[in-house]
Amino acid sequence: MLGMIIDTISTFMYSKLLVILLIGAGIYFTIRTKLPQIRLFKDACMAVVEKPEDDEGVSSFQALMVSTASRVGTGNIVGVSTAICIGGFGSVFWMWVIAIIGSASAFVESTLAQIFKKKGKDGECYGGPAYYIEAALHSRPLAIVFCISMIATYAFGFNMLASYNLQSTFSGFAFYDVKWSPWIIGGILAVITGWCLLGGGSRIVKVTSTLVPIMGVAYILISIVVMIINHAYLPMVFTKIFEEAFDFNAIFGAFAGSAMMQGIRRGLYSNEAGIGSAPNASASAQVSHPVKQGMVQMLSVFIDTLLLCTATAMMCMSSGIAPTEELQGAPWVQEALRESLGGFGPIFIAIAMVLFAFTTLLGNCFYCDNLLNYIHKGEPSKGFMKGFRLISALVVFLGAGMEVSMLWNISDVLMGVMALINIPVILILSNIALKALADYEKQMKAGVNPVFKAKNIDLEYETDCWN
Repeated sequence: MLGMIIDTISTFMYSKLLVILLIGAGIYFTIRTKLPQIRLFKDACMAVVEKPEDDEGVSSFQALMVSTASRVGTGNIVGVSTAICIGGFGSVFWMWVIAIIGSASAFVESTLAQIFKKKGKDGECYGGPAYYIEAALHSRPLAIVFCISMIATYAFGFNMLASYNLQSTFSGFAFYDVKWSPWIIGGILAVITGWCLLGGGSRIVKVTSTLVPIMGVAYILISIVVMIINHAYLPMVFTKIFEEAFDFNAIFGAFAGSAMMQGIRRGLYSNEAGIGSAPNASASAQVSHPVKQGMVQMLSVFIDTLLLCTATAMMCMSSGIAPTEELQGAPWVQEALRESLGGFGPIFIAIAMVLFAFTTLLGNCFYCDNLLNYIHKGEPSKGFMKGFRLISALVVFLGAGMEVSMLWNISDVLMGVMALINIPVILILSNIALKALADYEKQMKAGVNPVFKAKNIDLEYETDCWN
């Protein structure tokens, strides 16, 4: 009964309310910021390689890798496959649309996170939606509701799903035993995750900033090889993407399972723009101007959806293996790569799933540091953090052997709660982000490296870092 209620709430939120909110906010921010996705793309690339003044500080690149680590996960493989198997090839088009539109929301929320960030006793910076929610609405209880929703979604719901998806990838191998293998794999994963988490945020940053670029580049290179092998199918693939994307009879006849809905849902899960997750990583970066980190987070959306999700889609759609509901998830990806690369295909996907899931686990837990700092009005005790991280590792172990259908729906609802809080707040505060953007562009036109001061935009709120 509870599962049916949660499923009903999840379907309603994603078929009606969140679609309107996310797309509407994305279009609004795209217009107000004058299409930064294209106009500021070069500036974003330059901002990524900028180093912080403090050699020990978190760089823009490292913050990008942490946020990308959370965005890039098993959903880039399993989720894309499921979307296409249920919604058809047209899902890919709507996934692209959500990424392009959503990147403007990512720009605004991450710029705000930088402006309202706080400096901890250890010199590191913390921030995110909770901080600008309190600034905008003067409501700490609402900010705490957001924090609790995000901790429940990322440290528990999504990490359990990532663990389950990782171990399920090995189900096609001969050594896999349904009774014991999930728990063995989950145990190994939990131990490695726990080791990284107990090293604190600095260890998480170092691990993700090393693994994410390597796995991302390797995945894209393999997808290019597969597309070259199957180049004869590519014209048909692109034709079907656009034909099915605008099959309005299918869209309005069965909205929840349509290409539009599946593409939107996959885009939302994958890039997380407007949800309020990535700003927690954005705030940690040491930059001279908040807009720089806003632009960097636009790139994270592009990397996740326009590159990695598209890589999965193209590898599968060009293989000649037809998508069916029975093959949704990892099986279709494995069969598609087996067709193109032989026995190496399933092995590569298993390795990719392991890396994608592992970095997702770390990125999700890194977010929780910021959230717990806010709830505790400062850094929690070492004992508390150690206990929380051990519980997070235990959750990874439990998730490997659990039934996940309800977990998906619970995570849907909790993620929806985050969006319902975050999007109205960034709409209220958007003028601050727009003033910061104008200040950045004014300094760029003057030929100087933009440096932000709160007084330059007449900011009425006190800040820790920009006075």
